[in-house]
Amino acid sequence: MMDKLFILSLLGLLLASAYGAAGKMVYTDLDILEELENFDVMLDDDDDTKLFDLPSFTSRNSGKNLVNVDTFGAAGDGVSDDTQAFVSAWSKACDTPKSVFLVPEGRRYLVNATKFNGPCQQKLIIQIDGTIVAPDEPSNWDSKFQRIWLEFSKLKGVVFQGKGVIDGSGSKWWAASCKKNKSNPCKSAPTALTIESSSGVKVSGLTIQNSQQMNFIIARSNSVRVSKVMVSSPGDSPNTDGIHITGSTNVILQDCKIGTGDDCVSIVNASSNIKMKNIYCGPGHGISIGSLGKDNTTGIVTQVVLDTALLRGTTNGLRIKTYQGGSGYVQGIRFSNVEMQDVANPILIDQFYCDSPTTCQNQTSAVKISQIMYKNVTGTTKSAKAIKFACSDTVPCSHIVLNNVNLEGKDGQVEAYCNSAEGFGYGVIHPSADCLYSHDDKGMYQSYKSETGHDEL
Repeated sequence: MMDKLFILSLLGLLLASAYGAAGKMVYTDLDILEELENFDVMLDDDDDTKLFDLPSFTSRNSGKNLVNVDTFGAAGDGVSDDTQAFVSAWSKACDTPKSVFLVPEGRRYLVNATKFNGPCQQKLIIQIDGTIVAPDEPSNWDSKFQRIWLEFSKLKGVVFQGKGVIDGSGSKWWAASCKKNKSNPCKSAPTALTIESSSGVKVSGLTIQNSQQMNFIIARSNSVRVSKVMVSSPGDSPNTDGIHITGSTNVILQDCKIGTGDDCVSIVNASSNIKMKNIYCGPGHGISIGSLGKDNTTGIVTQVVLDTALLRGTTNGLRIKTYQGGSGYVQGIRFSNVEMQDVANPILIDQFYCDSPTTCQNQTSAVKISQIMYKNVTGTTKSAKAIKFACSDTVPCSHIVLNNVNLEGKDGQVEAYCNSAEGFGYGVIHPSADCLYSHDDKGMYQSYKSETGHDEL
């Protein structure tokens, strides 16, 4: 109750200072804080779609049409090439209403790069209980499929489920990466699982591991729910993002455990209304928005919320990363209820990001970053700068909100760093982030603090 009274009083002060020169109300900190506080995650519990269990569709009265890859000649020995059996089974399942495309348990299926295209008949279930493995030799990879291994596109209302494994056999790809061997040319590599140009998709229970590069991409899709999925690649495997979201809207990630050699979750251009709940991340590079703006491109990401996460031993925590020279904006982001354990750079906005073998050129244009909230973020860091807002001098970060942030250093004192960043905080803020205040705001907040005795920043 006291916290609510404090917020109302604080917002009263913000409201009093929020009128423009023309006397018209501008978009105020009150509006922004209210939006960020109220933006929440919808859970799967109220969803009408029920996931099917294997016994339910193998029974005579299930009403499902079972399409087993073994029936189409798959050997399932992990050595024979089962690609054609998968393609034939997919054609049958996709063309038949209420089908179950079944990859049986207890078997290993070697499958080359394949596109599984829709649209398909209604109520298709992709039941993966066995293991699908990729060929392990990069030199034998089909050049037509340089960026994909298993891609599913143009699907609507499809369920992926099961206790099976999608294994990218990526070790030779990692060894050939320019990030492992500087003398090698930098080349793209396949993604293990891609959902492309689809809607109303649910993914549950699967394990995706050892991808050649990114593990799981959701691209140009709408209304995708991912739950109880495990993603696993070694901490030193290059560019193996866990779940990568691009050009997609209304995506929910829930109850996922992710350990990789890159970002556990990365959200890039043209993505909005992304909701994450109960995420474990580690090892990896943290949970990231970006990178955005590379090669002077436009990047837009809005309405993202992370609610309840544990990050352990990651090289970054909650990160927003943009290149110099880009345009667009990141707006309406809330990170809440996050525990950090021995995390480097736990809170980081980096508008000078440069993932290039050569130095990136200084440029004045930048992706605008605003309306970012960090709420109930606690734990330990191995970085001296626990909070770092490195923002563009010409396109500053604005309306950054800190609420109950408490980060302790494992090896000594911690501090906050700000460059061209403006915002405010309330509740316990450690390390102190006085650098976040604009000059006028700081005077206002210090006045409020002296009147109420309430600590902030």
